[in-house]
Amino acid sequence: MCLGIPMRITAIDGLMARCEAKGVEREASLLMLEHEQLRVGDYVVVHLGHAIDTVTPEHAAEAWAIYDQMLAATDPT
Repeated sequence: MCLGIPMRITAIDGLMARCEAKGVEREASLLMLEHEQLRVGDYVVVHLGHAIDTVTPEHAAEAWAIYDQMLAATDPT
């Protein structure tokens, strides 16, 4: 299963963005959202190195709450 990960944009350089979630930073292409008015601080869903959609901070938090529950359910401790 593949998941899109909600991440906050921390820097933009042309069609590339530096994004962060849970202390992890990644580069993501903004090509698929090139017609959006993206700014530092916006949230995007990143899948396979590409920002594929925008989300509100609230939706990003909801998604991470679900991901945290999934990770907790698979934790062997």
